[in-house]
Amino acid sequence: MLLFVDESGQDNRDMPCEVLAGVAVEQRNLWNLVKAIRSAEKEHFGDYLRNLRISEVKAKKLLKRKRFRLARQRISIPEEELPSLARSALLKGMEAHDAGKSASTVTARELTGYSRSVLRFVGTVLDIAAAHGVRVLASVVDGNAARSDRDLLRKDVVYLFERYFYLLQHSCPDRRGLVIFDELEKSRAKYLIQCMAAYFLGTDKGRFRSSLIVPEPFFVHSDLTTGIFLADLAAYILGWGWRLNSMPQPRRDELKAYARKLHQMQFHCQVDHDGAPLQVHSIVYLDDLRGRLDRLTGEGLEREEE
Repeated sequence: MLLFVDESGQDNRDMPCEVLAGVAVEQRNLWNLVKAIRSAEKEHFGDYLRNLRISEVKAKKLLKRKRFRLARQRISIPEEELPSLARSALLKGMEAHDAGKSASTVTARELTGYSRSVLRFVGTVLDIAAAHGVRVLASVVDGNAARSDRDLLRKDVVYLFERYFYLLQHSCPDRRGLVIFDELEKSRAKYLIQCMAAYFLGTDKGRFRSSLIVPEPFFVHSDLTTGIFLADLAAYILGWGWRLNSMPQPRRDELKAYARKLHQMQFHCQVDHDGAPLQVHSIVYLDDLRGRLDRLTGEGLEREEE
């Protein structure tokens, strides 16, 4: 099994939550999934996006607020015309870029058609993922969550790997799981590898989970990897559109339908926790990134200061 991982909101500027999201895909389903998403590109844009010089498709651009505003414009367009309008808008954007122009000649009708095609495309992609058995795992973190000062694998990453382990344990215990991250700058990648090694080699739980998860990650270019595109979509949508009743963060209501699709792609299981049954869900909310020892130490210091 392959787990493609991406993150969103870590800069704490544009999103109310930080999200580390993974999409788990069985190897036997991966190529059919890729082909189906490529077919969806032609269906919604009249061509493959790479032919229209869209080298990297990012959720932040696809699902920005302006996209929904343009799609809602009161312009009547038959559904069958949307792909040709979307393609025309993209071609005109390419021509303007090549000519060094700051503005293109894209019409309001083309912009609206393109925006509607984008939103339909995202919904189609999520449906395709569900049909190919993709499972969504994620740690959704409060942007103001307390952090640990120690050089340890972050709690949100640990929770993601824990859920991945349970998924492997319950669905394919005879096979190993690989972890594939969106490419990081070299220093961040080295730090992540070091923290993963310390966790999987230096802790009891990590050593146990390394029986199913290969502890050394791979890094790939997001613009070349469909799995990372799916993880990017999941991270952005969950950060803005997925909420538990206890979560105080604002949400974008226009993303709720997409978030519902991701919510339904969760993995659920029951595990033994200190002798008692515990229900585990693969999308988890965290409002504190400190481990138990860090929290106890912090609370002790606060009491001393009082």
